[in-house]
Amino acid sequence: MKGPAIFLAQFAGDEAPFNSLDAITKWAGSLGYKGVQIPTWDGRLFDLEKAAESQDYVDEIKGICAQNGVEVTELSTHLQGQLVASHPAYDTLFDGFAPPQVQGNVAARTDWAVEQLNLAARASRRFGCTSHATFSGALMWHMVYPWPQRPAGLVEEGFAELGRRWKPILDRFDENGVDACYELHPGEDLHDGVTFERFLDAVDQHPRANILYDPSHFVLQQLDYLAFIDIYHERIKAFHVKDAEFRPNGRAGVYGSYSSWVDRPGRFRSLGDGQIDFGAIFSKLTQYGYPGWAVLEWECALKHPEQGAAEGAPFIARHMIRKADKAFDDFAGTGADKALIHKVLGID
Repeated sequence: MKGPAIFLAQFAGDEAPFNSLDAITKWAGSLGYKGVQIPTWDGRLFDLEKAAESQDYVDEIKGICAQNGVEVTELSTHLQGQLVASHPAYDTLFDGFAPPQVQGNVAARTDWAVEQLNLAARASRRFGCTSHATFSGALMWHMVYPWPQRPAGLVEEGFAELGRRWKPILDRFDENGVDACYELHPGEDLHDGVTFERFLDAVDQHPRANILYDPSHFVLQQLDYLAFIDIYHERIKAFHVKDAEFRPNGRAGVYGSYSSWVDRPGRFRSLGDGQIDFGAIFSKLTQYGYPGWAVLEWECALKHPEQGAAEGAPFIARHMIRKADKAFDDFAGTGADKALIHKVLGID
């Protein structure tokens, strides 16, 4: 495992040091981060189209990062991925994720989002990244609670359509040697293990359809985030280190009551302030040989982002495990000797 790294999306802004790639990577490096995950939609930091077409531009970005002590871990298309599949109920709000020229035109906006993913596949290859972070989008989220009763076949057709939209994109990622890693997230059709499995069926078990593991979303759903690793570790190719807590009370529970994040029973927290057992998570990922980056995604209802970022790098560093290259009891080993083995077993 590599790290610590930081997702820049929640920190980018119009004021220094958060308003340019040079300044924000210098800030991240000064805190002890070794990698940055770049939001490809933020023009203050990055030009996705140029990165897809120009190795010189990519080398320039890599050089800026290197001189500030970090490297690019993954590119992110969370906002664009959301628009690959979007129900009309959310069109007005999601229009803000797209450029002005396609707003108000769902077909044009979807085509733009698909092309953004295709560009991201090529840009990731130019960076030498093997994983890419994104969202699946959602056609069915408004039907997540089955009332009124869902029409027969709705879920099946919803995943079939999601597969039809994503299969060609996944093929482009495959051509570029990059895994598309879906952050399983409420609000997306892919939000837990069952929905991910249904999606895999819809894309014919595509080898490039993989998972960005973020335990915070599982805490808020009351899903066993450690057992999830046991089940899906072969598909986990990216990792957001984000904390959360779930404290239900006599007035509110999982659904949150339309409350602000501060007042919800389920809240994202800065690392170490929530309930997640990161020691167990890092142990399991090490056990299964996860080779990717441990990337801080800061989201907290209480703590200032700069404090969360400053505390995040040493927190991740403390939890990273250098995998043992020998067994702890090798000192007492007797070697591999067939005659000895047979003697111990009592066989001739």
